[in-house]
Amino acid sequence: MPRYFFHQVTRAGTVHDLEGTDLPDLEHARLDAVRDARHLMSDSIRCGRDISSRLIQICDEAGKVQLILRFLDAVTPGD
Repeated sequence: MPRYFFHQVTRAGTVHDLEGTDLPDLEHARLDAVRDARHLMSDSIRCGRDISSRLIQICDEAGKVQLILRFLDAVTPGD
């Protein structure tokens, strides 16, 4: 099973995922990143901070970026 690494890109820099997660494929990695982004944003909103400008870089074991997820893409705009 491939291992994916989820690096969080913030205005201050990049927080590297040093452990990674074994997942069946890139689509499962994308879904995991969406869930993480939603969780992080909801926690931050409760504290009065907006971190929706952040990104998650999903990388393979070789360190190559496979997908970039914008936090804003993890939610649907509403009223």
